[in-house]
Amino acid sequence: MAPMPTYPKKGYLSGAFRVFRLKDRNLHPIPFHYHEFHKIIMFLGGEVDYIIEGKTYALQARDIVFVSAGEVHRPVFRNSNTPYERIVIYVAPDFLARWSAQAHGADLSACFELAQHTGSVMHQLPGQSHDLLFHMDKVEKTAHGQGFANGLYTEIVFMEFLILLHRSLEDHELQAQESIAYDPKIQQVLRYISSHLKEDLSIERLAAEVFLSRYHLMRKFKEATGYSLHQYIQNKRLILARDLLRTDMPVTRISTETGFHDYSTFSRAFHAHFHCSPKEWRKTHASTFSGLSAARSF
Repeated sequence: MAPMPTYPKKGYLSGAFRVFRLKDRNLHPIPFHYHEFHKIIMFLGGEVDYIIEGKTYALQARDIVFVSAGEVHRPVFRNSNTPYERIVIYVAPDFLARWSAQAHGADLSACFELAQHTGSVMHQLPGQSHDLLFHMDKVEKTAHGQGFANGLYTEIVFMEFLILLHRSLEDHELQAQESIAYDPKIQQVLRYISSHLKEDLSIERLAAEVFLSRYHLMRKFKEATGYSLHQYIQNKRLILARDLLRTDMPVTRISTETGFHDYSTFSRAFHAHFHCSPKEWRKTHASTFSGLSAARSF
């Protein structure tokens, strides 16, 4: 049996959330990668395109970039001599779920779900009700501050930012980025994969769905996402399985719901990806936050 492919992951999150401000120049090209946590970026400056799930966004200052856990993405630097400046927040899905459970039905992860349907990059014009740049900058400064109960205070300030972010979305104060480039055929394939993870997703079936040859589909998909179809589908299935392990669904049913032919195949793939069995993951992560190994955010 061929070994499982290694999926590149970047960034590190060991707790509820992490926030930092970065300004870089002369960065080397960044490969496609994904995180097992959500990411919000406030873009402040530079000449940068951001590719998320096959769509390329030409960033403007004050754009807010939403990257959901498991979404394949990378920045592309049009001019590496121009500083790439941004504020970045990592946030654990478990943290949002915990707060949402206490928020009387308010889903604090809704901004990521909305971004997946309407646009992963949104822009706030000056003069709106809530200056999100001000509040995101406040979160960053507070997170690196000191003083009485600073950890608790940082969490409160972060929750205020998330609430104001969702209110800005509800009040239509954020506009979806209009400068987007993508291949319609690849987007059709991505949507099909997302809604049919339980079913057969052979290359032949996907190629027939979009009326392309196997060769052209594989080539175009790799160009748009950086992944082979097999790698991408396996990744999405395993991330879905991890999310379902947070529920009471039996593990054997999870293997079926995520498109694996049998439990042993599912268990081997899960162990290769997360370095533990599905049952061990469920037990370990019942009340803790997941982390990743690597070091930097782009």
